[in-house]
Amino acid sequence: MEEWMSSHPNVCIFGLNYPPEPTGIAPYTGALAVELSQKGYAVVAHVAQPHYPEWAIRHGFRQWVRRERVDGVEVQRRLHYVPASPRGIRRLISEVTFGLRLIFAKWGQPDVAIAVSPSLFSTALVVLRLKLATRRRPRLIVWVQDIYTLGLAETGEGSQLSQRIMRWVEGATFRAADQVVVIHQRFASFVCREFGVDDSRVAVVRNWTHLPKMAPVDADEARTTLDWPKGITLAVHTGNMGSKQGLENIVEAARLADVRQLPVHFLLVGDGGERASLEGLARGISRITFIDPLDDDKYRFALGAADVLIVNEKPGVSAMAVPSKLTSYFDAGRPVVGATDPGGITATEIEAADAGVIVDAGDPEALLNTIIQLAADPEAMARFGVNGRLYRASVLDQEAAIERWSDVIDHVAITGTPN
Repeated sequence: MEEWMSSHPNVCIFGLNYPPEPTGIAPYTGALAVELSQKGYAVVAHVAQPHYPEWAIRHGFRQWVRRERVDGVEVQRRLHYVPASPRGIRRLISEVTFGLRLIFAKWGQPDVAIAVSPSLFSTALVVLRLKLATRRRPRLIVWVQDIYTLGLAETGEGSQLSQRIMRWVEGATFRAADQVVVIHQRFASFVCREFGVDDSRVAVVRNWTHLPKMAPVDADEARTTLDWPKGITLAVHTGNMGSKQGLENIVEAARLADVRQLPVHFLLVGDGGERASLEGLARGISRITFIDPLDDDKYRFALGAADVLIVNEKPGVSAMAVPSKLTSYFDAGRPVVGATDPGGITATEIEAADAGVIVDAGDPEALLNTIIQLAADPEAMARFGVNGRLYRASVLDQEAAIERWSDVIDHVAITGTPN
């Protein structure tokens, strides 16, 4: 036992997304790998070539296999099928092709394997390889960022048959793990209740703010840096522009602002499978602008330039995911308006932080009116901003999350059972 405790286990991380992808799961997978490496773990990250959120392989990353060392981590990137429209069977094929690349890859001799879900089907193929292993297999941790079963049900995608298949695959994958790590207590309850995973094998480790600790950015300085307009209320949404975000709601709010000639401008920062259709829908609307994804420095300025930060979800989405943007929103010290299910997980987070206001999903007039009302109440805006920063420091701290991860990995490596 003492020999085991004297050095950390070797770790392999399997995930579809990894930096330099700027948004979604990638910053968390990358940060975990780097922080573990700095703690003395030998870490190898088996990941895809960067392609998200634009859903196109980036220039310079089209190699069949690309090996590099980034911030102390051995990163092995593999080419896989990336659909321009990531829906239905194309999304499934994308995940399966990445999973097949992992099955036939050389893994070395890791003590612990961490598989990030999504992508579910590549994770399931990693589990299959482990099950078929004839030599000592590494302990397996499945890191659940989104729950597919909830996603299909809430977005209405897929037939009943495909939903049943997805549920079976997801449940079998989670039950095969030595440890399931989820990012919210609601996920933990769902995994135990719906998939029959013993609660002793489920750990909650909250996602954290991946931006370094800094004082809030001055709004005027940020707008000057980005050449964004001053003297007008800026309502900013960042991140993926996909189906579950339901961003037509923001486009319609901007259209209403045009009709009513209100001093507000909406900025959608990011990319995704629905961006082109959203830009088409927004044609002719003067109070909305689309901004390409930003690096971390400019992203911080984008958050700081906002009067209000928006989380928008498609009606019906309530429990499938915790929006990763919330961690950075709270860090920015700006009020958050959540256009979402009032009983859903996103609303719960905003209310727990007391960092903003909730309006019904799919109600652009309510969204617009709330933003205007907030802009007229600087005391409320300041209070929500301060509360978000406090929540970031007390609940969403990266150092605490990585320390918890280290405990989970070390214990599972030694005993095969959760801590």
